[in-house]
Amino acid sequence: MKRIVSFLIIGLVALSLAAQTRKVQNRPYIDQRLWHYGFLAGIHMQDLKFVNNGFITEDGESWFADVAEYSPGFSVGVLGELYLNHYMAVRFIPSLYFGDKRVQFREIETGEKHSQNIRSAYVGVPIDVKFSAERFNNYRPYVMLGIAPMVDLTVKKGKPIRVKPFDCYIEVGMGCDIYLPFFKLIPELKFGFGLVNLIEKNRNDLTDRSMMKFTESIDKAKSRMIALTFYFE
Repeated sequence: MKRIVSFLIIGLVALSLAAQTRKVQNRPYIDQRLWHYGFLAGIHMQDLKFVNNGFITEDGESWFADVAEYSPGFSVGVLGELYLNHYMAVRFIPSLYFGDKRVQFREIETGEKHSQNIRSAYVGVPIDVKFSAERFNNYRPYVMLGIAPMVDLTVKKGKPIRVKPFDCYIEVGMGCDIYLPFFKLIPELKFGFGLVNLIEKNRNDLTDRSMMKFTESIDKAKSRMIALTFYFE
């Protein structure tokens, strides 16, 4: 604990010393443009939060679903930012998100397992409000809040569970504008919370009705996403 306190004190002292040194600002008027553009690239992790209901089949089986493994996905897109005032801006971010989730079903009594990979290719148009602090030298931290409607282009039929193609996220995050001589780099960490129950209960697509037990064992599933994004303006 003493070491942690010491590191914090050293860090605060270093920040205070750095804050006393003013530097030449790169691209000083870029944020005051009414409308400016950029592009993005990033990585993210997709998750599903299941609510299992303990459904018991005629054979006495009870299945439990969870996401067993996470595979990093990647995202690309374009950025349009509308200047509102010195501290606020609205961002429109049409993007593509490619990812993969492995859902594992486990039978409670026997421990039998069954897996399903769910690949996603989302087309999204997040709309974020960006709240920025005062700029110091060539750094300007901010927080953001937004909403992100999504459409999954890769929903497949005939699988143990089927997810709905439409979703909508509430997004919260933080980042920092870094002003470089020729462009602005913006690393951002963002958390997305899905609002839609993605489990499709109407399974007319199933030819093997024995797989219906997986759908019936789940009440709901909502998506989650953590994204590390780099914007370039």
